Amino acid sequence: MIRELLQNVRMLDPVSKIDRTTDILITEGKIEVIAENITEIPPDTEVRDCRGLILGPGLTDIYSHSGEPGFEERETLESLMQAAAAGGFTRVAILPDTSPPVDNLAGLALLQQHIRNLSPGLPRLYFWGALTAGVKGQQMAELGELASSAVVGFADGLPLSNSALVRRLLEYIQPLNKSVALWPCDRALAGNGAAREGAVSVRLGLPGIPASAETSALAAILELVASRGTPVHIMRVSTARSVELIRDAKARGLPVQASVTWMHLLLNVGAISGNSQDSGGKNALTASFAYDPNLHLEPPLGTRSDQLALIQAVKDGVIDAIAIDHNAHTYEEKTVAFADSPPGAIGLELALPLLWHGLVETGDFSALELWQVLSTGPAVCLGQTPATVALDISAELILFDPLMTWTVEGRSLKSRSANTPWLGQQIAGKVLQTWV
Repeated sequence: MIRELLQNVRMLDPVSKIDRTTDILITEGKIEVIAENITEIPPDTEVRDCRGLILGPGLTDIYSHSGEPGFEERETLESLMQAAAAGGFTRVAILPDTSPPVDNLAGLALLQQHIRNLSPGLPRLYFWGALTAGVKGQQMAELGELASSAVVGFADGLPLSNSALVRRLLEYIQPLNKSVALWPCDRALAGNGAAREGAVSVRLGLPGIPASAETSALAAILELVASRGTPVHIMRVSTARSVELIRDAKARGLPVQASVTWMHLLLNVGAISGNSQDSGGKNALTASFAYDPNLHLEPPLGTRSDQLALIQAVKDGVIDAIAIDHNAHTYEEKTVAFADSPPGAIGLELALPLLWHGLVETGDFSALELWQVLSTGPAVCLGQTPATVALDISAELILFDPLMTWTVEGRSLKSRSANTPWLGQQIAGKVLQTWV
């Protein structure tokens, strides 16, 4: 029988609003005892002094990308799940943009076939079904069939430009009782942009994307939600004006949830210039980020005002969850000019330590607030029961050392790709163990 006693560990549980130091006995993967001082220790128990360490529920990622099937050179399901476990994620939901896409039962069956080859003990894997099918995504996918399968909901992960199609999708999905996630972005307004439109993009010579590319599309989605009543999750919120629109929608009782990706909370467009003044003077790493193609993201990093509004919106509950949107690309794909690089960066192994030091240690968030939007909130957005730290339940936990330093490099990452602006940097914070 495997027993582990964690002594003097800081236990965080946003479900029960607990943040305290205690002892925890885990037997055969189940939480057996939680007490301030466990003195009766069963024989053959591994005793660990966990002073300074944090034990919390496993994290949940609402949406990320898998390279497999179709782009295994970027990321396989195995490497993706290994990266998730290393970063403290016990649940990960995958967007349907694989090749072939998950727009019918055959595509889902192929993906499930790949899962059978995964190592045991990895995080739980969930799948979004595609909203649309066809070369240009102008027709509905096989929503009825997918809804009867194992998908958690529907999300293309790409913007839908046809408002009439979005309206029909919301009408059709409403009785299916599945989540719908939409990314508001007007591709016509975004054009070939690579950075948020403004003084920084002009000075850097990068084609700009106006904030209205997001907000105009979001306003249209919210109008459709108001008319149809279908609950919708708004993905990748990145502007202060979007926060205002979502706040107003929630105040009016519209059934909307929202998420922001983790890098948009830590960085803004000033990081691309490598100028600390552009980025608000708070990020000492920005000098090493200058023109880094790994900062080419969709949506683009916002202004400092956008960043502050997003942080406050997460604290206020206007934004329900932080998403990782892990998007692996090879070295060759990213080693090009900034605007020519494919957008996206990895994040499953980096999000928790960088958010902890960027938001909790700065006083912007409490520890419970961060765990709420990385664990509980995302699970609720997926329609799941959140993980918790409670007696007599299977342990879905992570043990985190916020002070342990390590260098972000290929050999230290579980991900097959290393497209992150923190590559080569030494950071603090490491997940020591994950119970799934």
